[in-house]
Amino acid sequence: MDKELLKSEIKTNVYHIKPDSNVALHKHRKFDEVFYCIKGEGFGVLENEEIELSVGKVFPVKENIMHALRSESEMWVASFLIPVTE
Repeated sequence: MDKELLKSEIKTNVYHIKPDSNVALHKHRKFDEVFYCIKGEGFGVLENEEIELSVGKVFPVKENIMHALRSESEMWVASFLIPVTE
């Protein structure tokens, strides 16, 4: 495995989830995604389940799993898309 290539393929982002915003369920091919709650609270949404998020909590999502985020107040999350290497 090429460490520098792997590092270059990891994608990071920060999302501001506003109250009652509608983040559609979606999935990623060839990437796992990890959300880290920076501020506020809300939910990581799967097709049949919601995972409570608050500051310091993590919401991991495996490749090809439908997911979204939602908040009734306000939430900031960091997102890391990590390539599946298996």
